Amino acid sequence: MKSGIHPEYHETLIRCSCGHEVKIGSTVKDLHLEICSNCHPFYTGKQKLLDTAGRIEKFNRKYGKKKSAESNQESTAPN
Repeated sequence: MKSGIHPEYHETLIRCSCGHEVKIGSTVKDLHLEICSNCHPFYTGKQKLLDTAGRIEKFNRKYGKKKSAESNQESTAPN
């Protein structure tokens, strides 16, 4: 290894806004994170899911009437 070209390696304390702290080795002395795996909704299971069923029902109400009206006419039409 050449001397003088590599950054210094420090023991670093990483702090999250939730209060979780981790010690690792890094070239940066101290890090502050906004979110970590302890407070991220994906990892904690508190993730909010979109109501896709409501959107599908809205679509069917809006565009499904035409199909149901056409099917009613076909069923009542004489053969």
